[in-house]
Amino acid sequence: MKRLLELEVHEIQDGTVEIKSVAREAGARSKIAVYSANSDVDCVGACVGPKGTRVQAIVNELRGEKIDIIEYSDEPEKFIAAALSPARVLSVEVDPEGAKSCRVTVPDAQLSLAIGNKGQNARLAAKLTGWKPGDPDTGRKPGEGKKPSEMSYSELAAFLAENPDAKLE
Repeated sequence: MKRLLELEVHEIQDGTVEIKSVAREAGARSKIAVYSANSDVDCVGACVGPKGTRVQAIVNELRGEKIDIIEYSDEPEKFIAAALSPARVLSVEVDPEGAKSCRVTVPDAQLSLAIGNKGQNARLAAKLTGWKPGDPDTGRKPGEGKKPSEMSYSELAAFLAENPDAKLE
């Protein structure tokens, strides 16, 4: 994925735009975090290209694989919220003890979008950011001892990521 982007995006070749992280489920979807130290450069726009031509060339090469390109941030809250796109995130609480665990809040109408098909969006966001969805206030596994209807977004996303074939009623 990185090599394809380097071939298509001149700003990556010359170092203006940097690929910070890639998460991929081959044949289905990829999420890519990009960054530019130059505030005059739109790093996501550079990767997408005029009228989407650059990213479309990569999508065609990968036979229709979906690609989400997001802007990297050193602030975990912003990075995690961006990684969960296209869902709208209300808040992100990171574990104050540095366990790289977080709790994410999304509107009810955005929950299935944030989780994605069989947990794919949440899984890719966790891989991309290195932050695991969970409850930073407890030592238990996300959703442990709860029915799906009682779980928070992050608990449900973590549960579905670990149990992709689970059927929710």
